[in-house]
Amino acid sequence: MSAVPLPPAVLSAPPLRWTNRFAALGGSFYTALPAQGVPDPHWVAVSEACAADLGLPPDWWQREEWQALQVFSGNALWPGMQPLASAYSGHQFGVWAGQLGDGRALWLGEVDGPSGPRELQLKGSGLTPYSRMGDGRAVLRSSIREFLCSEAMHSLGVPTTRALCVTASPLPVRRESIEGAAVCTRVAESFIRFGHFEHFTHTAQDHEALRRLADFVIDAYYPECRDAPLPHAALLENVARRTAELMAHWQAIGFCHGVMNTDNMSILGLTIDYGPFGFLDAFDPGHICNHSDHQGRYAFARQPSVAFWNLHALAQGLLPLFDDGDQALEALEPYKTVFPQALQSRMRAKLGLAVERDGDTALIDGLLKRLAADRTDYTIAFRRLAQFSSADGAGNHAVRDLFVDRDAFDAWALQYRERLRAENSDDTQRAAAMNRVNPKFILRNHLAQEAIHRAQSGDFGEVQRLLKVLGRPFDEQPEHEAYADFPPDWAQHIEVSCSS
Repeated sequence: MSAVPLPPAVLSAPPLRWTNRFAALGGSFYTALPAQGVPDPHWVAVSEACAADLGLPPDWWQREEWQALQVFSGNALWPGMQPLASAYSGHQFGVWAGQLGDGRALWLGEVDGPSGPRELQLKGSGLTPYSRMGDGRAVLRSSIREFLCSEAMHSLGVPTTRALCVTASPLPVRRESIEGAAVCTRVAESFIRFGHFEHFTHTAQDHEALRRLADFVIDAYYPECRDAPLPHAALLENVARRTAELMAHWQAIGFCHGVMNTDNMSILGLTIDYGPFGFLDAFDPGHICNHSDHQGRYAFARQPSVAFWNLHALAQGLLPLFDDGDQALEALEPYKTVFPQALQSRMRAKLGLAVERDGDTALIDGLLKRLAADRTDYTIAFRRLAQFSSADGAGNHAVRDLFVDRDAFDAWALQYRERLRAENSDDTQRAAAMNRVNPKFILRNHLAQEAIHRAQSGDFGEVQRLLKVLGRPFDEQPEHEAYADFPPDWAQHIEVSCSS
């Protein structure tokens, strides 16, 4: 079964305002080409929240005259769309990989929507000049995972790319086995990566293009840097700060990216490229969510240091724009303070601590050590901790019973009780505040796997149901209690890798 050719543009389309700022950078930044469509496409899932941010009406995907199914399967275009694949390079698993680029993605253009300009991109739309040894396709399982996690992370408040929809096709795609093809439509302020800058310094060796790219990013996304004494140094510093904040958010919610290559790092500090990701079940700082990461480079606890390494790679990419290397190194310095401060702030909030006090670091570390020692479920433990009573003699069994070593937990709980009393904490108010930052619902691997299993059998209802639950991660939703339960034993054997 072969892909279908791209037909003429659809004449009827939603009244969206399209711009093409990235395309204006010039031909050295991309290759313009059509998508390779898929036969017999059908809808898998649609994000109403993402569509609203773009200015699309709720029934946009059902209007026959707009042919949205064909557009977002790569079979047609709306007027204003300008498909292109961008060129970038990067380090993969710490090793220079040379030219990479959009090997299975196509940038469609930029919509000026109610939330500001947003780029749309198809993932899985066929071969491009940057596909290397790949086929340019995506499969249903990985597309569903990216779709769900993109929207779940947004609902958690984590800076991230979004996902508008997923379509699927019977077109066969070979991975470990033969699977069905799918196309995921991703949305972001920008898909520019660290690797774009590395490309023009190390691969293309085009410093004029590098300068155009840096100036474009400043003007479009970091206008406050334009008036700085050293605008490009200010850009690097702002990226370092945003990346530090992102890492603090990842660590606080227990999110593992799995493949933090420099080509998967956003210049805007967004979570980008959801491949072998995972949320922690049992708390394990050494957890490796990517089955292909044999050396554990991207283990959970290593993510902040890897991000700093990647920022150094970005600094190397920007060096031609600096007078000397010291300016670049100085621009990275804020990461060393912003990350720990941001993480401590988030962890204090997770514990319901309203003010900062000496000893908070030891209190936080003490709990994390207990969680790691007993491999306690990270999300459930913090959610139940909101029920902690600071009254004398309170058993606090809801959270205490999660730990194997109850005596060790009791010793920590005594310190916690004293700390809460030191700031005259009100248990009711604290519980409400903690439940606003400690999610009840996250995209656990077994939940995603169940939705994928049903979708592969033709039932897409679970994908949409799970999306709705994950859209309200901090609400109680008692009717969906099962989605917040402990993972089943079989979930320990789920493996995710870079093969999607």
